[in-house]
Amino acid sequence: MSFASVQRRTWLAERDCDLAAFREHVERTTDLADHPYAASVERNVLVYDSERIRAAADRRDVQAELVHALADGPGIVVLKGAFPRADAVDRLTDVFDALIAEQRSSGAGAGDHFARPGANDRVWNALEKAALYDPEAFAGYYANDVLALVSAAWLGPRYQITSQVNVVNPGGRAQTAHRDYHLGFLSTEAAAAYPAHAHRLSPALTLQGAVAHCDMPVESGPTMYLPHSQSYEPGYLAWRLPEFQAYFETHHVQLPLAKGDAVFFNPALFHAAGTNRSADIRRMANLLQVSSAFCRAMETVDREAVVNAVFPVLLRRRAEGAGEEWLEQVIAASAEGYPFPTNLDSDPPVEGLAPPSQADVVRRALRESWTADVLRDALRACAERRRS
Repeated sequence: MSFASVQRRTWLAERDCDLAAFREHVERTTDLADHPYAASVERNVLVYDSERIRAAADRRDVQAELVHALADGPGIVVLKGAFPRADAVDRLTDVFDALIAEQRSSGAGAGDHFARPGANDRVWNALEKAALYDPEAFAGYYANDVLALVSAAWLGPRYQITSQVNVVNPGGRAQTAHRDYHLGFLSTEAAAAYPAHAHRLSPALTLQGAVAHCDMPVESGPTMYLPHSQSYEPGYLAWRLPEFQAYFETHHVQLPLAKGDAVFFNPALFHAAGTNRSADIRRMANLLQVSSAFCRAMETVDREAVVNAVFPVLLRRRAEGAGEEWLEQVIAASAEGYPFPTNLDSDPPVEGLAPPSQADVVRRALRESWTADVLRDALRACAERRRS
């Protein structure tokens, strides 16, 4: 194999985004026979009866099928009746409504990553807020065995759950099609800087889910999906391209959900919340993001202290003519380069899909020749914004 071939396989670029190749991935038929625990296939999406998988004799066998469905199948599963008791959902719905009312009365607004700010009611970090507001409601809800079954299947043990409530009000417009966290929240240029194996690995580190907190007929705008799109390797670079957006608009599927149903999907699946065309349905979903236990470093490092110590050296070496590459390498070793996790209420993504990282603040400080004291204050303010 030539070096050029190796390099092309190592890095992805927009030139690799071919709509014809993409169509080969998504224009496949989901075969019910390949998924014996599934109850049906609806519009290429696997639908499971939660009571049936609860009653299965072999838990590992069920989990193996779910992994196959999420990785190599349609990339999405619907779990009917995931919450068999309506009161567990209703009680947390009351908590969410109270949190939204408090948010509105305080004048605070929550932006949206992929839709116009203010169109929806969004509660960031709903997991923590709900636990503090009503611990009993929280415990009764998250004790759900189906959520645990799917999360452990995809991520293994010791996973961590975060939650965002999204209410699409009547008239609320659809999101743009996208992939999700991690690489889905980066610009095309930033995503292309990661090697191809990171594009393949990223979806294995998180799992996206949603619990319906009301009945969701199609006119209320349940999430739009493109089954099998998670398997397209350059998809993190493709989803913004006009031809891929247009294809999604024409070929996506939507399924109605009943209150208590859950949906889980591979974060690399092309998807978007739909337009709420109903007159009176406040379409509420609890959006779950489940993360691998491995999504963290082995050691705790006070990077704020490291940056404050190193910044005078960076200033001096820059003045002496050190190149950008040298400076960047020191910043990468000292500053936190990733903006998440953060508190999206106080640290919102104003100029993109993510707020500035600690490393971004250091880069700005160098460009603008801040003093060490100015940087120290900026880093402290940044850290305070990130606290929940």
